[in-house]
Amino acid sequence: MDFAAEGLLDGLEGEEREARRQLLERLADEGVPLEELRAAVAEDRLPLVPVERALGACYTAAEVEERTGFPAAMVLRFWRLLGLPEARPQDRVFGDEDIAAAESIRFYLEAGLSEEGVVEITRVLGESMARLAPTTAAAFADAFLEPGDSELDVADRFTTLAQKLRPAIAPVLMAAYTAHLRDSIRRGIIGRAEREAGHLAGEEEMAVCFADLVGFTRLGAEIDTEQLGNVVGSFATLAADAARPPVRLVKTIGDAALFVSPEPAAAVEAALALIEAAETADLPSVRAGVAYGSVLQRAGDFYGHAVNLASRVTGIARPGSVLCTEEVYKASKDAFDLSFARRYRLKGIGDAVALYRARRPGAEAEASPKSKEGRRRR
Repeated sequence: MDFAAEGLLDGLEGEEREARRQLLERLADEGVPLEELRAAVAEDRLPLVPVERALGACYTAAEVEERTGFPAAMVLRFWRLLGLPEARPQDRVFGDEDIAAAESIRFYLEAGLSEEGVVEITRVLGESMARLAPTTAAAFADAFLEPGDSELDVADRFTTLAQKLRPAIAPVLMAAYTAHLRDSIRRGIIGRAEREAGHLAGEEEMAVCFADLVGFTRLGAEIDTEQLGNVVGSFATLAADAARPPVRLVKTIGDAALFVSPEPAAAVEAALALIEAAETADLPSVRAGVAYGSVLQRAGDFYGHAVNLASRVTGIARPGSVLCTEEVYKASKDAFDLSFARRYRLKGIGDAVALYRARRPGAEAEASPKSKEGRRRR
């Protein structure tokens, strides 16, 4: 194949041109179609084609069905539930792991797990993997990409890494899943009411805490993307550190974090700890809102009036402050200094809500200079 005539070597000279030619030759010999090579060059991802191939996408949905007995239509459905790009029946996008996954799904269904339950598990798994996979890829690129690498260097090194290091992630994933499963079971309740109903209780009483970075949108216009990513990463790390039992960090979404706790005072403690840690780390000011009430847990997330209320309360909190509802105040007043702020009308909540500001015992009433500055910027 004349790669120069096809325009696949345009703009390259010397060693860089020769490295691409060798990589193109290798991929063509392995059966990669010219159309795919053109697309990879145009999208500037040619060095990653060998890595993708090393990850073993070689079966169609029909071939998965032949090997597992799991219907091809279901294979494609669960592929979509994972949040992956639409695949056609003839597309070779499935690997050996997908064969094993199809067998496992069929086993769960035959064992009595409902299709609705398997669908929900698959959807949540896809959401989690959609975050984990790019994070892993970025970490590997930062660690192993070297200055001056040619496309051939990148292809060779990252293909080798994918083949050698990818299997090592499996025990890490299983350990994390098992630990979270143990924790979920430890917190679960199967009493008489649950046994009589034949399912777990839906709602539970929990303290809900939202916390976010003040001025994050404006900050995005002031610093570059990499710096903004560092801020988000630091905030997520501090949020995880602040979630001491019985507080759980449910999720972080960019500049916001959601915590839940069966004990309101523990949720207030987590909010104050996060605010203090962000100030120490020289991040933008953090504000938080804490509410208490009935919540419903579904697919690893929490829903209900208390969640909505905590979010609204956070939206009116001043930088560096924690605002609490009356239920949280009553349950936490012996552990913290809580002062009445005033009654607020919150969007979508109805009647005006009495809110209280929480501080550590003996803390000064005045906000820190950093909080004052953040308040002026608001």
